[in-house]
Amino acid sequence: MILATTTVEDIDRFVEIYSTTGAEKRKLHGSKGSTVFRDPNEEDRVWAIFDWDLDGWQSFASDPEVPPIMREAGHKERPQVTELVGRFDA
Repeated sequence: MILATTTVEDIDRFVEIYSTTGAEKRKLHGSKGSTVFRDPNEEDRVWAIFDWDLDGWQSFASDPEVPPIMREAGHKERPQVTELVGRFDA
């Protein structure tokens, strides 16, 4: 699993592209799906939890067709991947 965050210009436009063109491209790089949250403190920030391995993410991030898709979705910045600190019971 991967947790990433980014800021977007318009949440509705982001969701439209993320759920269509973006989803197709992520799937080509091995993503099995994602869950997206809107940050409660920053209106333009979203967080996504991906069912994806790091190799697939890196392949996606280096695909030359990805930046135009991200621009179309209204990303203000490149998504930042968080560092996994650990997994714990309960």
